[in-house]
Amino acid sequence: MNQQYAALRSNVSMLGHLLGNTIKDAHGEAMLDKIEQLRQLSKSARSGNTDDRQKLIDEIHTLSNDELTPVARAFNQFLNLTNIAEQYHTISRHCDNEVCHPDPLQSVFAKLTENDISKLDTAQALKELNIELVLTAHPTEITRRTMINKLVKINKCLSKLELSDLSDNERVKTERRLEQLIAQSWHSDVIRKQRPTPLDEAKWGFAVVENSLWEAVPEFLREMNDKLKDYMGEKLPIDARPVHFSSWMGGDRDGNPFVTHDITKEVMRLSRWKAADLYLGDINELVSELSMTQCNDELRALVGEDENEPYRAVLKKLRTLLTNTLEVLDAKIHHADVPNLESLKDADQLWEPLLVCYRSLKECGMGIIANGSLLDTLRRIKCFGVHLVRLDIRQESTRHSDVLSELTRYLGIGDYAEWSEQDKIAFLTNELASKRPLLPRDWTPSAEVQEVLDTCRIIASQPREAFGAYVISMARTASDVLAVHLILQEAGCPYRMDVCPLFETLDDLNNSEAVIRQLMGIDLYRGFIQNHQMVMIGYSDSAKDAGVMSAGWAQYDAMEKLVQVSEEEGIELTLFHGRGGTIGRGGAPAHAALLSQPPKSLKGGLRVTEQGEMIRFKLGLPEIAVNSLNLYASAILEANLLPPPEPKQEWRDLMEVLSEVSCEAYRDVVRGEADFVPYFRSATPELELGKLPLGSRPSKRNPNGGVESLRAIPWIFSWSQNRLVLPAWLGAGQAIQFSIDKGHQALLEEMCREWPFFSTRLGMLEMVYTKCNLEISKLYDQKLVDKSLWPLGDRLREQLQKDVTAVLKVDNHENLMQSDPWGLESINLRNTYVEPLNMLQVELLSRTRQMQESDPQLEEALMVTIAGIAAGMRNTG
Repeated sequence: MNQQYAALRSNVSMLGHLLGNTIKDAHGEAMLDKIEQLRQLSKSARSGNTDDRQKLIDEIHTLSNDELTPVARAFNQFLNLTNIAEQYHTISRHCDNEVCHPDPLQSVFAKLTENDISKLDTAQALKELNIELVLTAHPTEITRRTMINKLVKINKCLSKLELSDLSDNERVKTERRLEQLIAQSWHSDVIRKQRPTPLDEAKWGFAVVENSLWEAVPEFLREMNDKLKDYMGEKLPIDARPVHFSSWMGGDRDGNPFVTHDITKEVMRLSRWKAADLYLGDINELVSELSMTQCNDELRALVGEDENEPYRAVLKKLRTLLTNTLEVLDAKIHHADVPNLESLKDADQLWEPLLVCYRSLKECGMGIIANGSLLDTLRRIKCFGVHLVRLDIRQESTRHSDVLSELTRYLGIGDYAEWSEQDKIAFLTNELASKRPLLPRDWTPSAEVQEVLDTCRIIASQPREAFGAYVISMARTASDVLAVHLILQEAGCPYRMDVCPLFETLDDLNNSEAVIRQLMGIDLYRGFIQNHQMVMIGYSDSAKDAGVMSAGWAQYDAMEKLVQVSEEEGIELTLFHGRGGTIGRGGAPAHAALLSQPPKSLKGGLRVTEQGEMIRFKLGLPEIAVNSLNLYASAILEANLLPPPEPKQEWRDLMEVLSEVSCEAYRDVVRGEADFVPYFRSATPELELGKLPLGSRPSKRNPNGGVESLRAIPWIFSWSQNRLVLPAWLGAGQAIQFSIDKGHQALLEEMCREWPFFSTRLGMLEMVYTKCNLEISKLYDQKLVDKSLWPLGDRLREQLQKDVTAVLKVDNHENLMQSDPWGLESINLRNTYVEPLNMLQVELLSRTRQMQESDPQLEEALMVTIAGIAAGMRNTG
């Protein structure tokens, strides 16, 4: 490892040593020696020693069933601790310039000055800054909440140990605490034994808010305010809300039979309970702090003449209100008698009295106090409201047409599903304009239809602030959008809901412009949306359908056309990005990803999903979350004020070729290879993943279907486990080589230099190639795949090597990730522990597949390897 990462190496070594002590205490010296021998063999194999690599495989093969679980757990824990040390390094005092880039907001302000962007334009862009992060429960994050809390505490210990003036006694105490936390982790269940319910997933999301975002948001705004003051001499308005959060946990019913209207109602109550609980903590702190007696006339009028401590008088009333709220919600959550108490319904009930206190402190010369904890609480009220996170509802498009089909058949006017698109639109617009109810009182719909109606009634019964958007997955037509508006209207929804079509497949992305144009041509619809349209761009299914290169271009092209439609029609457009952590699901470093989007595509703000383990890596610690929010804010400002270049026509033409060739190459394998499905099922742990409690949602839309019915997450997760990571690169390199062969290398190089969209694609491919491991993939084939299928695996690995050469040619690099030394270091750091886990997984798959009956001990060890490899590969789903 480079000397510049010495502090990181030291922390990894210390944590590894403490884990070793725990293993020795739990399993004896012989087991620790065995694990250490495997670790040393792995290090040697990583440096190129083929003999030690074979020894490592042989040693793992000779492990008894009893030894497999502790060995797998050891390497899993090494990885978790390495990840903590690495994550901590990015916010530590020793952080190297290669890792910790200059402050992103300061950098963007400097760029704006260099480019003569007026401060008036900058002020306007800041005023319009709108970052909405949508937390989703696509949990390739299988670490339990209990373990995540321990990881946060370990991080705090590392921070303390970094202090240079720490006494010997304090250092010993902190190291002892670290060892206790590591031992607690070792003796706890590392992963869930049971599949989480949607309620569990929602609670996991609330824990992220409580443990990190509650502290991070006011800190992010404080930092932004300071930078703004330095750059423009202006302060951030007190009611500024540049960042807020939504969630799919408890609202995403697409293919998840466990998310019902009752679950949605319960999650919303839990969300409000958690918000009230967190505000109560804030108010209690303010009661202890704001003991001042001097106040202005406004506050005096609010509390009366008799109050000696006017601020505390206001705060104590709010404390009572919040205590009552918790009591009322508690009763509702536990289905008990609800007490007749005044409770918190609206954020203004907190905002207005606290704002009076704030103004009073400022007017009485106590601005330093006003701008402390009180300002933090006011900023939280604007960000989190009374619902903590706004809930998105997601439902598959056919569920809405099923409602209308059943209804039209009952009314005797035909079958809605069989009507033409034109007839559907005519029916929907007529009914939307009608004043009479459409749903008959005596109609008894089927259970599935009733569930959709009940969900819409839940929406109608709650305030608008409780919800983000209603997302229609697999949206294909204008009628898909109008149908949701009609059902919401019939359910009694009194406000405009953002009904957001999600265009997922290649065909749907290509057709998205036509759908939105058609909607904009309907006058009644324009009135319904009140000049604002949200559209969600699907990354997962488009990449699964057509491969990453083709999907990436389809997403770019769709966004560009949608921006054009919005400008022509004079509507505000918000693009909602359904990104995941991996390249196969649109994942890329946030800053690069945003700057690679089409010009003007961030004008309506940023709405993006954050999923699974990426929530923890980007938002799981307050300091990390502040960094992430700064990156998002700076990238949006830069993209809006210094937009990337419009692609030249010859770039577009070449991208069309790359898209077509890559899609054909991808589909030739995934759909055209007769042996592909049996190869996929045997060379990866896809079938075994069904046993892993990854999330509340089934892994397939259709339990009897093949690869096409497999959800994008387990599809990508499976391939990342065997280190071939096929969906993240297949087809892309072939298309690039095809274009080189046709004499377009110079044009490709120009695109790489001058077009952020293309250079980001190549950077993502380089990262994926670095995470692939041909030898490991071959080992899976040799141990698990029938010999008749070996040629397919060999062809794929040969293709991967050719693709790497093609990409390096275009970006003029000798080695992969040459321009991202920290990213490369990070991957190499983890690989020492990932590769033994891969070898353990191969051994466990081999043993379990040969057994007639399942062995719980081996199945547990297998789950640990899956979790460990996911932690090592990081962006896995």
